[in-house]
Amino acid sequence: MTEATQAERDTRDDHHDVNPGDIAVGVVIGRTSEFFDFFVYAIASVIVFPKLVFPNTDPLTATAYSFAIFALAFLTRPLGTILFMAVDRRYGRSAKLTVALLLLGTSTVAIAFLPGYATIGAASAWLLALARIGQGIAWGGTWDGLPSLLSLNAPEHRRGLYAMVPQLGAPIGLIVASTLFAFFVVNLSAEDFFGWGWRYPFFVAFAINVVALFARLRLVVTPEFARLFENGELQPTRVRETIKAEGGLVVVGAFAPLASFALFHMVTVFPLSWVFLFTKEGPGRFLMIEAGSAVFGLLAIVASGLIADRIGRRSLLFSTAIAIAAFSGFAPQLLDAGTAGEIAFMVLGFILLGLSFGQSSGVVASRFSRRYRYTGSAITSDLAWMFGAGFAPLAALLLSANFGLISAGAYLLSGAICTLVALWIAGQAIDRWGDNRAAD
Repeated sequence: MTEATQAERDTRDDHHDVNPGDIAVGVVIGRTSEFFDFFVYAIASVIVFPKLVFPNTDPLTATAYSFAIFALAFLTRPLGTILFMAVDRRYGRSAKLTVALLLLGTSTVAIAFLPGYATIGAASAWLLALARIGQGIAWGGTWDGLPSLLSLNAPEHRRGLYAMVPQLGAPIGLIVASTLFAFFVVNLSAEDFFGWGWRYPFFVAFAINVVALFARLRLVVTPEFARLFENGELQPTRVRETIKAEGGLVVVGAFAPLASFALFHMVTVFPLSWVFLFTKEGPGRFLMIEAGSAVFGLLAIVASGLIADRIGRRSLLFSTAIAIAAFSGFAPQLLDAGTAGEIAFMVLGFILLGLSFGQSSGVVASRFSRRYRYTGSAITSDLAWMFGAGFAPLAALLLSANFGLISAGAYLLSGAICTLVALWIAGQAIDRWGDNRAAD
């Protein structure tokens, strides 16, 4: 069973000749480039920035400072959405994407040239924070509406399968970023790696951004896709107007995916920091475990689409939230159980993440009316990442360092509870509004 809205059915009827596969390619390219940027910074925030920018503090405190700067992008991302929606309304989607991706590329490559504390003192931390803020604002502007367009033009009996397509960018980006960093960590001396080796992935991220920019512009500026955006009413509206009209959906949509977003960092950024700080293992080995586990996550994302098309996205998310709650009670301790425990934690975590993350963005976003779907989906995504993921590495690290690994599961459990409550509220709203909610 699926939860198709009247708006989606109307749009599919109007555009039966659309090839969703073309949209899917653009979506995967765009999301992969964004997540590659994300993971390049995330990995560096664990193994590079604490030593480069905060060498005068103990490793745990330095990593906590690094994670605090890491969170800045999530705090400023909604601001970027507000600013770039204004650019979109005034100058068009292509201008918005061009400026946003150039800002993202500039901020990313600026980090590659970052001087350390030994060179410029505390100014190094301020420059890193400035670049991170730039990344966050740029990410707010990279929303191109293609995931919503894909959803509107997907075959009705394959809506879950198409909903998972944008999420494929996360494991692909992680696999490439982890493998790239592992190569430099393993093959360079510590002096060479911290001197220049860690900078290369940021240059690669800039190059990928340029390729992604042209690939996405090739889609969004063509007359065919411009008409699809217009006919699907995927046009930017003012953020204030959107929140006034659809604020309830924005709030519910921001909390519905918290279980998967909290788990997202619990199996990507946090375990790398724990292993790096509290074990004698080198980061290169664990980065390869992470990359291998991400393959299971990728397969689980694909499976989420097939399962959702049979039982419904909301039912799948409800089930996975319960599974994540159970996972939070025992899994973090596996990180302290040697290589076998680390692999078990990562593989199980990525399978759960794939099943939940694969459908996390669609269950509430599909309820937006067509007039507000473009802006509403962007705002909802920003808030979900901010609440669910922005402080997850910092919270999990501080909890586990002070109260043991089992306490890190409490953060994950809180996300699962938020998801269950939000899904229940969403279900009540769907029952009240019915399928005609988005038909205006």
